[in-house]
Amino acid sequence: MAAARALFLFDIDGTLVRRSGPHHRRVLEDAVRIVTGHETTTEGIPLQGMLDRAILTEMLVRAGAPSAMIRRSMPALVSHAQRLYLRADVPPLHDNVCPGVRALLRKLGRREIPAALVTGNLSRIGWRKVERAGLRRYFRFGAFAEQAEERAGLARIAIMRARARGWVAAATPVWLIGDHPNDVSAAKANGIGSIGVATGLATEAELREARPDRLVRDLRELSLEELLG
Repeated sequence: MAAARALFLFDIDGTLVRRSGPHHRRVLEDAVRIVTGHETTTEGIPLQGMLDRAILTEMLVRAGAPSAMIRRSMPALVSHAQRLYLRADVPPLHDNVCPGVRALLRKLGRREIPAALVTGNLSRIGWRKVERAGLRRYFRFGAFAEQAEERAGLARIAIMRARARGWVAAATPVWLIGDHPNDVSAAKANGIGSIGVATGLATEAELREARPDRLVRDLRELSLEELLG
């Protein structure tokens, strides 16, 4: 397969879908209770832009759990949270897809330009969300919260995987699309293009302060032709 003209990496929450329901928060809380016995909550934790393992860690820190116990419990927490989410009655999310997402993904598909997920969600949670939104078929692979400690590391994993499979060359343009300044920072850390989209909780002003290469109110404003040169 010849290398594609570009690679596009997408965040999920606030970028592809929004208001996906309370199920994600609940399974993190339930996993902590089942694995550690601590009654915790995500309330007061700035979840936007965080990776799930960081959220679980912060929940336990606030509950007074020692760091050694948190480290020992993390594999079980990750496993239980994902299992619980797959069992949860997550409603269809087709109506929660952000404006312009489907049109952009269709354009990428027609041009055989690979799209991948780079998200703070754990893998089975992330895939379940895009499935419920009817978007699964557009994504070849993803990099998820259990695979790196920070978002920049996830982007790096996705880029390396795409290059290893021959989908993109070393000089192929790569774009990361996200709704949070952390997405912009992750792109900059990897020397790739950043697109801030103001469909999440971060304001346009907050995204602008992060200085993305492109800033749009929603993906209907994004010109694929311009990005591809």
